[in-house]
Amino acid sequence: MKKYKVGMVSLGCDKNRVDSELILGSINKFYEITNDPKEAEIIIVNTCGFIESAKQESIDTILEMAEYKNKYKCKMLIATGCLTQRYGEELLELMPEIDILMGVNDYMKIHKMILDFINGERKLFAANYSDENINEGIRLLTTDKHTAYVRIAEGCDNYCTYCIIPKIRGKFRSRSKEAILEEVNTLANNGVKEIILIAQDLTYYGMDIYNKKELHSLIKEISNIEKVEWIRLLYCYPEEITEELIEEIANNKKVVKYLDVPIQHISNNVLKKMARRTNKETITGMIKKLREKVPAITLRTSLIVGFPGETEEDFNELCEFLEEYKLDNVGVFKYSKEEGTPASTMENQIEEEVKEERQNKLMLIQKDVASNLNKLKMNKVYDTIIDRRRGKYFIGRSSEMAPEIDGTILIEYNDNINIGDIVKVKIKESLEYDLVGEVCDEFSK
Repeated sequence: MKKYKVGMVSLGCDKNRVDSELILGSINKFYEITNDPKEAEIIIVNTCGFIESAKQESIDTILEMAEYKNKYKCKMLIATGCLTQRYGEELLELMPEIDILMGVNDYMKIHKMILDFINGERKLFAANYSDENINEGIRLLTTDKHTAYVRIAEGCDNYCTYCIIPKIRGKFRSRSKEAILEEVNTLANNGVKEIILIAQDLTYYGMDIYNKKELHSLIKEISNIEKVEWIRLLYCYPEEITEELIEEIANNKKVVKYLDVPIQHISNNVLKKMARRTNKETITGMIKKLREKVPAITLRTSLIVGFPGETEEDFNELCEFLEEYKLDNVGVFKYSKEEGTPASTMENQIEEEVKEERQNKLMLIQKDVASNLNKLKMNKVYDTIIDRRRGKYFIGRSSEMAPEIDGTILIEYNDNINIGDIVKVKIKESLEYDLVGEVCDEFSK
């Protein structure tokens, strides 16, 4: 049988990226994978359906890839992911360009669905998530070869009023430690040095299958894998961070001193409307505790502006919080009114123009904070992982930088080091978000 060329376009978050890698891994032996969609006879678009802008990007991408049927070699267009899970039947009706449509947990069925299409069956739809414990399959990494995301749980039990994820992805399901460790071992043996643990809420890991929070012990076991050098944690809810987890971050040399803590807001009024299970006092108390126990820790968060009922007083409180607590990295998002969520029917919806103004003001505050924090890094030395080469420079990241969402370090090319090496870099120049440095250890000329 001819090996068709398959191309993948993956949109959205790093959890979606893992799905894309699982899809490619499940079909790798049957098809030839290409990074050039112009060469692909089958194109898969893994969509995001979290907020309005992400939905629009997904729709635009599907339509763009549909044009490849006329312009290039594409004969089959497959759509999967959160958007198709959420609007499956509607999308099939509105977008005849889609040949096969799947849900978020259908990647193990994709080869059969392709064969069925080739044999004359069209418009297949199988969008169902399972509430059973998940087991990841073989993955084909799309990240740099030395870095990989490892999903330790699927779904979410938090039911924040603005979020559709529980309806798309289902309830929170932890993977077993054994399955996670087996995956990490395989990744490490294939050259991965940086393991990035992800889930909708990392800190809830283990509650469903072990009846207790087990993130700290999972981290400890991962750190025993010799070839793993960095362990990074994304998405830890402040109210769920335990003393044991803080101690593990502080004392485990393989755990980078970096934590993504998505707080979304700081006003108790807004947090209550969001159905967040925390408050300002808990959030600020946790930030202080983390900085006390792990003095070098880098903190990242995400914030939502323009939530229904957010007053000027609420917003000013958020501005003052950013100015006072000086978090290292902050993403600011305008509230997106998502159908099917409680917040979409709340009174006092905020005008788009006001959301835009508030987002811009917060980003200006954070721009100054980030610039000033970067200036403090001058002449300091950081362990830095070399991600890629660009012209006469290497692009690297210190342990304070997560891939693709934080800054980078620009380093003059040195033929004694290779992509994937972790080297010591001295910072020589500070930019708004990025840094310029030079190698300063035994790898130097």
